[in-house]
Amino acid sequence: MSEDSNHLSNIDNGNPRHIAIIMDGNGRWAQKRLMPRVIGHREGVKTVRKIVEFCGEQKIEVLSLFAFSSENWRRPQTEVNMLMDLFMLTLKNEVDKLDKNNIRLRVIGDRSRFSQKLQDKIVQAEEQTKKNTGLTLNIAANYGGRWDITQACKKISVMLQQGEITESDISEDLINQHLSTFELPEPDLFIRTGGEQRVSNFLLWQLAYTEFYFSSILWPDFDQAVLADAIDSFKGRQRRFGHTSEQVIKRT
Repeated sequence: MSEDSNHLSNIDNGNPRHIAIIMDGNGRWAQKRLMPRVIGHREGVKTVRKIVEFCGEQKIEVLSLFAFSSENWRRPQTEVNMLMDLFMLTLKNEVDKLDKNNIRLRVIGDRSRFSQKLQDKIVQAEEQTKKNTGLTLNIAANYGGRWDITQACKKISVMLQQGEITESDISEDLINQHLSTFELPEPDLFIRTGGEQRVSNFLLWQLAYTEFYFSSILWPDFDQAVLADAIDSFKGRQRRFGHTSEQVIKRT
């Protein structure tokens, strides 16, 4: 057995329930090889397949992937069009495999800017996999953390105007109930590849107590061994949630 295989086999029940990843570096990966950026994005899809499979094997409950941010519309139109086409193609090619492997697909974000064809495909893919009980694959597309909080506040405002709730009913829990990730556990581990060290408007509310792990590796080169390193780092940290170290030790 290789050294990498030994490393992978060491992951045990201390795994995070929910891993959130910003998959950064596809375009730079291609540019370093004097290739069009689209090649990097296609290679990035291959990495997604490997990471999804690995998370399923390791009994991770939720994997959230930042596929397309609300700010990504600012990219050149040709690249945006290519990303939309790739999203559609990936859904067509992968949904049956996800279903076969008991993986539930969810897509969060503002779908209104997508073509009707893509919106319909998302609904079909979610419907096909909604009863699966294994890994939940949570894809953030045209998503922004500020958008998520804003749309939750709008829903609560309507409830307030219609007399369904009073001002005293507004709480963190109520806001959480109207976020796009409601019913999912908050991320335990946040990973960003590609060398940048920022959250870029991803799951801003949900990352309040998440452990961060930054990697300089570009997303197409990210693999199971690197994810194992990130999980090992997570398992070596003490999560206090406002308590002292002594309190955490007593509780365990």
